[in-house]
Amino acid sequence: MRIISGTHKGKRIHAPKKLPARPTTDIAKEALFNILNNNYYLSEIKVLDLFSGTGNISFEFASRGTPEVIAVDRDPKSAAFISKTVAELGFPIVVFKSDSLKFLHKTTESFDLIFADPPYQMELGEFMMITKIVFERKLLNEGGMLIIEHSKHTDLSQLEYYKESRRYGGSVFSFFEDAN
Repeated sequence: MRIISGTHKGKRIHAPKKLPARPTTDIAKEALFNILNNNYYLSEIKVLDLFSGTGNISFEFASRGTPEVIAVDRDPKSAAFISKTVAELGFPIVVFKSDSLKFLHKTTESFDLIFADPPYQMELGEFMMITKIVFERKLLNEGGMLIIEHSKHTDLSQLEYYKESRRYGGSVFSFFEDAN
C-alpha cells in the first residue's frame, strides 16, 4: 500500500502478510479523498478510523495534515503495526487495541468524520449497530459524517441516516449524516 498525497506522498508501507486486513485499494482511496477534500478542510478535522487494519486510511489522513486521528482495531498485530508505523513517520495518530463497537460505546469524544471498514462478511445487523451507536451517542460534530466501506454485495441504503453510496470496483463507500 502507498500514501497517495500529502507530506508522505508516494511512501510505500509494507504491512505484514499475516494481518487480518483488507486495505482499501488506491483507486477507491483516491476517490474517497477527492470527495472528502470537497467537503472538509482535512487540516481542521478530527477523525476516528474504526476497524483500522493496516492503518491505510489513518496514514492518508495524517499525511494530508489531519491533526487528530484515532485508529481502532481489535487485532493485536494490526494495532502494533499501526503504532510502529506511526512512530516511524511521526504521525499524529493515537492507536487503540479495542473492539470497534465497544470503543464506540465507551468513547466520550466526538469527531468530524468517522470511517469504518469492517469485515466485508459482517451481517447487516452489525452494520446497523455502527450507525445506531454513532448517531444515538452523538459521536459526530455538527456537519460530521460517518462513512462505511463495504462489499458491493451489501446494501446499506435502508439504514437510518443514509445519504448516498459510491462504488469503486468491489468496494462501496456508504455515507451517513444527521440531516437535522
